[in-house]
Amino acid sequence: MPKGHEPAESAVFFLRPFFGWFDRVFFRVRDRYVGVVGHSLSRKLRYLIIYVLLVGVVGFLFLRLPTAYLPDEDQGILLAQILMPTGTTLEQTQAVADEVQHYYQENEKEAVESCMTIAGMGFSGRSQNNGMVFARLKDWKLRDRVDLRAKAVAGRAMGAFSRIRNAMVFVFPPPAVVELGNARGIDFQLMDRGGLGHTALMNARNQLLGMAAQDKRLVAVRPNGMEDVPEYRIDVDWEKAGALGLPITSIHDTISAAFGSAYVNDFIQGGRVKRVYAQADAPYRMLPKDLEKLYVRNTAGKMAPFASFASSHWTTGSPRLERFNGFPSMNIWGEPAPHRSSGEAMQAMEEIASKLPQGIGFDWNGLSYQERMATAQGPILYAFSILVIFLCVAALYESWTIPFVNLLMLPLGVFGALLATSLRGLSNDVYFQIGFLTTLGLSTKNAILIIQFIKEQRRHGVGLTEATLGAVRIRFRPVIMTSLAFFFGTLPLAIASGAGAGAMNAIGTAVTGGMLSATFIDLIFIPLFFVLISNLFMKKQSPASSKTPEVS
Repeated sequence: MPKGHEPAESAVFFLRPFFGWFDRVFFRVRDRYVGVVGHSLSRKLRYLIIYVLLVGVVGFLFLRLPTAYLPDEDQGILLAQILMPTGTTLEQTQAVADEVQHYYQENEKEAVESCMTIAGMGFSGRSQNNGMVFARLKDWKLRDRVDLRAKAVAGRAMGAFSRIRNAMVFVFPPPAVVELGNARGIDFQLMDRGGLGHTALMNARNQLLGMAAQDKRLVAVRPNGMEDVPEYRIDVDWEKAGALGLPITSIHDTISAAFGSAYVNDFIQGGRVKRVYAQADAPYRMLPKDLEKLYVRNTAGKMAPFASFASSHWTTGSPRLERFNGFPSMNIWGEPAPHRSSGEAMQAMEEIASKLPQGIGFDWNGLSYQERMATAQGPILYAFSILVIFLCVAALYESWTIPFVNLLMLPLGVFGALLATSLRGLSNDVYFQIGFLTTLGLSTKNAILIIQFIKEQRRHGVGLTEATLGAVRIRFRPVIMTSLAFFFGTLPLAIASGAGAGAMNAIGTAVTGGMLSATFIDLIFIPLFFVLISNLFMKKQSPASSKTPEVS
């Protein structure tokens, strides 16, 4: 024998004790499993009761599992929204933004790499009392502790900024999909569907914010809009204006040109083209009473004083037009309380909105809208997947009755997915639904491996019980091999950390948990239900048929 084979033979020689130990343990487990299957075939009612209880637990866990759209992700960015009282100057807003920046640079040195402030503009619009702060966190390699994660940094920052008396500062990470909004949590649109008016909508908003502040399922609920500001309203008497021969365009153009500006024409000076703008001189456009000094040219070319056809007074109103789906609306942001999901927060907002006056409605936007759509489509996806599984297995077995065994195994497969997801405090989101559907297919795979072998044994004249026990004994190894291979393949997703860990944990937990239950629980009930279905739908033999009864 060539000398190059000697190291390989030595390795095999040293591994033989391990292989021998492994085979002894495996055969012992297999024999015990076959014994459990035999016990289940002789105690069918007892195991049926256990099955019903497991299905009940599956239903309970599924209804109890909180809903969400996507898991939160640490994207290395924190946003801060600064809201200050109406009439605040730009310098005061900048001072608060500088205070936020100073906190990040001094108190969060380990986590924050850089910080940028913007005053005079925010997520809710352009105004002197709005501001934003962008904090960029350090690389994941430098934030290997839990207290340096984005969520932990945001929580400490919110506690510190809550002590600022002259401003409201909200810190939050961006959503998992930045194209679907600017903040995580809920994106709520309060709408005036009944045409009640701006004042009624404002009162409803304030009532909603008051009730949301007392709900334990919600935190940081705030309006993502601009508060009403003082306005100087001009009321034109159109009957008087018509009698004076004043068109509406002339009135608007006069006010616009006097207090704003109006482009007239161009002229050339020193070889350069310059523009001419008409505007009232500064001393004559400083106060509201300066409107009384304006004159408007009518259709006859004569000048009419402004006071002869218009009056004015101070009032308050929204600085911008806010609409959603054609209705006057107000955008409200919020976040679920700790250990609560976005689905629970949305449910809380819907319950609060139902207590508002009649004519006030609501709708969802951004990630919240996508979550509602995904939640509504979930049952349809599950039903369609079960139908596809049934049709595929029916085509494989060439039978309409045996596939029911596979369908009866589906709840036991998803039992592990639901239990693992619940124990880890995760939610029923899009990634969980993917893992859920994957578990349904894996549960069917284990049943196929066993049932197909039983059918082969039956064709050779082996009795139903003997064929079933023989199949579970022989097919135990391939079932365990394929199941554990898939389990260890998805286990890194369940225990992953770092960037994108939220999505990986969600889908990995569902698949690994479902794989365990689909293997170690289904293996007991697959033979039991096959025997029950076979005995229930056994065809009567005809004289021309074979000695072995066939399963329809």
